[in-house]
Amino acid sequence: MKIISGAVELQAARRAWTEDVGFVPTMGGLHRGHAALLAHARARHRHVVASIYVNPLQFGPREDFAAYPRTLDADQALLEAEGVDVAFLPTQEAIYPAGPARQTEVRVPGLSDDLCGRYRPGHFAGVTTVVARLFGLVQPTVAYFGKKDYQQWRLIERMVRDLAWPIMVIGVDTVREADGLALSTRNRYLHADERARAPLLAELLRTAVVAIQAGDIIPAVERTVFRQLQDGGFVPDYVSVRRQLDLGPPEETDDALVILAAARLGAARLIDNREFSRLGPAGPAALHEAEKAG
Repeated sequence: MKIISGAVELQAARRAWTEDVGFVPTMGGLHRGHAALLAHARARHRHVVASIYVNPLQFGPREDFAAYPRTLDADQALLEAEGVDVAFLPTQEAIYPAGPARQTEVRVPGLSDDLCGRYRPGHFAGVTTVVARLFGLVQPTVAYFGKKDYQQWRLIERMVRDLAWPIMVIGVDTVREADGLALSTRNRYLHADERARAPLLAELLRTAVVAIQAGDIIPAVERTVFRQLQDGGFVPDYVSVRRQLDLGPPEETDDALVILAAARLGAARLIDNREFSRLGPAGPAALHEAEKAG
């Protein structure tokens, strides 16, 4: 595995490759969820690039930029074990040559300010800006993002589509602990008692899907899950059912849905989601997913 920190060196390495390139951008603190992304890329591409960069633009003034887990030695070991060809560990100058405050901003309107964007102003503009810069440097043919960060995945898809970039953006299913908790770097913030309660978020989303498929009214289900999270010691930001493709509010005829939630538990802000067919296992969305898998 080659380690590169400069933009010019990365671009030179990229020009030497004629085959397609799979790319996994990360902020480090790597875990089995990241390993799953890398495994998808390794299985499909002759060359794989992974980046580690804690992006200051996507953290608010009272968020955890300084405290965000930085585990570079362990991260590099994981990247090498997963067969990464180039680990791009950029300096800030490589990402933002004129400094973060003077970087050209890339922003997806509307969706950037909804759901998590409502509670983390400016966060998604920081995400799309840094990903746009990384795409320009790496020039991937395919980029892989975890579906745990569902809104982020859909935002990147839309950015690429709107800007007509020749990049495929693939979402990879959430990797979970045995008790259902979605893997996240920020799970490290959970104290033992909080970790024991954390799987409630995934369980409530699962039961919400069952209720909606049984015919329960979506707004009532959202309110119920919100209240149950509060009762379980969480401080929820939102619980919301949306269309999968564009995260718009669902119409009665929409079948491919996703329920998303964000809630604080101690120092950790947890997010999770469940994709589902409103009509259940026999619904059009579920059948489409089965056809793709087969």
